[in-house]
Amino acid sequence: MSAQAHRATQSARPAEIERVWFVIDADEKILGRLATRVASVLKGKHRVFVTPHVDCGDFVIVVNAEKVKLTGKKRFTKKYYRHSGYTGSLKETTADDLLSGPYADRVVQKAVAGMLPKNSLGRKMLEKLRVYAGPEHPHAAQKPEELHLA
Repeated sequence: MSAQAHRATQSARPAEIERVWFVIDADEKILGRLATRVASVLKGKHRVFVTPHVDCGDFVIVVNAEKVKLTGKKRFTKKYYRHSGYTGSLKETTADDLLSGPYADRVVQKAVAGMLPKNSLGRKMLEKLRVYAGPEHPHAAQKPEELHLA
């Protein structure tokens, strides 16, 4: 047999992965398209060797989360729910309330979290996401690269 017939599939090992920091400006970006791109980078799908059971992704910083766009009437009709566990304690908040309030970063965070695996690996990936409502972030020491969504 030829040498190509015996080539083994390469998979990434956690020790071999070099993490890079990316920064994305969410100003006037559509929420869903932004979230899919961020989730893809957190999963490591942009790399050459993607291994499903290993966290291959990079760190992502999202700035200007309060200026993200929602198409149609979603800004006023999209609802976020939370429940304390007690009877009758279901609370709901619209996307507009979150974006105009002090927790504007949660809209982007919840959109990205919904696109990641619902297990311990997904939670580990979500830890590498940093979302800030305004244009400033404290991660200048990591020398983040600009990531364009086009």
